[in-house]
Amino acid sequence: MRIPKELEKLMFFGIFLCLDAFLYVFTLLPLRVFLALFRFITLPCYGLRDRRLLQPAQVCDILKGVILVICYFMMHYVDYSMMYHLIRGQSVIKLYIIYNMLEVADRLFSSFGQDILDALYWTATEPKERKRAHIGVIPHFFMAVLYVFLHAILIMVQATTLNVAFNSHNKSLLTIMMSNNFVEIKGSVFKKFEKNNLFQMSNSDIKERFTNYVLLLIVCLRNMEQFSWNPDHLWVLFPDVCMVVASEIAVDIVKHAFITKFNDITADVYSEYRASLAFDLVSSRQKNAYTDYSDSVSRRMGFIPLPLAVLLIRVVTSSIKVQGILAYVCVVLFYCGLISLKVLNSIVLLGKSCQYVKEAKMEEKLFNPVLTATPGKPAGKQQSMFKSTQGISTDENGSTSVTNQPVHQKENTPSLLVTSNSDQFLTTPDGEEKDISQDSSELKHRSSKKDLLEIDRFTICGNRID
Repeated sequence: MRIPKELEKLMFFGIFLCLDAFLYVFTLLPLRVFLALFRFITLPCYGLRDRRLLQPAQVCDILKGVILVICYFMMHYVDYSMMYHLIRGQSVIKLYIIYNMLEVADRLFSSFGQDILDALYWTATEPKERKRAHIGVIPHFFMAVLYVFLHAILIMVQATTLNVAFNSHNKSLLTIMMSNNFVEIKGSVFKKFEKNNLFQMSNSDIKERFTNYVLLLIVCLRNMEQFSWNPDHLWVLFPDVCMVVASEIAVDIVKHAFITKFNDITADVYSEYRASLAFDLVSSRQKNAYTDYSDSVSRRMGFIPLPLAVLLIRVVTSSIKVQGILAYVCVVLFYCGLISLKVLNSIVLLGKSCQYVKEAKMEEKLFNPVLTATPGKPAGKQQSMFKSTQGISTDENGSTSVTNQPVHQKENTPSLLVTSNSDQFLTTPDGEEKDISQDSSELKHRSSKKDLLEIDRFTICGNRID
């Protein structure tokens, strides 16, 4: 009974993380692109004092902006009305199959697309004196543009199918699509899950729920445009929107409740997941952060905001006509409101994240661990030894406490590193602690548990991005 409350806390926090990364594309990214281009134009006035014309982060911002602009103009060649009537002419069962295929393709596109974007950012910011075996920046750029364009078309087909389901008279297609969510329970409840697998599933559910909210917004915009922005029609769409949202929430609650029941996982694990996401946010806000915040959210949740942003810009510009000075003033005010919402959301998220990190006692992980260096050994060996001796830790009073993570040591080396209680966080299983004095044969067959902070669904390629 505690699962729904804890799960919705995690979902609420994760949805606002996705919203923050999504608003970044509309608010701060244009400003950063403008500043980067201004620096590039005025560079001769300052002289070539730096080796780089632009900073790595500025190069990535310009690449994102150029991809957005190119894909936006390419989307004008896709006729939304023709796609709508083409989908509406299909049978109900065929549309049901198409919608299932689109969901699978969306996950595959998200996984592959993050690797494409990472490869582009890496090759574009690579030092000239460092040669690597890759195909070059221009081929990677065209691959990234093609990916964003195809992914945006895929999301448009999803939104069009949902729009057809909303406008059907007997609502049979919408009912079948909602029942498809309950089929998801069958495919996941009766499988064995560990904490790390459940964490990945939770991140996927957060991304899926946020994407559905954006798709519902697109459907409402298209329907309101067809009815000349009559507010009465909004109340006609309201029950269907509530049914879609309610079914999504109910499926997530039932799925997670039974997964935790069958795998003996307590409800406290969702607070650990939330602390892990908060740790990503806080660490990305540091001065020496390796990656941008939106990139860390993309890798953790599989949420890539660029295709969704391209589609939303395309739908908004085609649905809303801007004519006259007053209309442009309203656009400027709306943009200022978006910036205010983005800044306010970022401030609240950062404050909540710091609170969650402190509650989880994970502040020490934000900084480099204090290692007791020994002469004649490099830092890399010390870090590997730190991983191998993670099974034994000492508290502040000096008394040793043992986690039930198996320890594999070929030789009895003295414990040179001290780990804090925060290093054990997210690594302790839910069951009772077992004695570490069991036979070594049992320890060999027991799989070691990884830290949730080290788990990414995507390969991390952009560690050099400022």
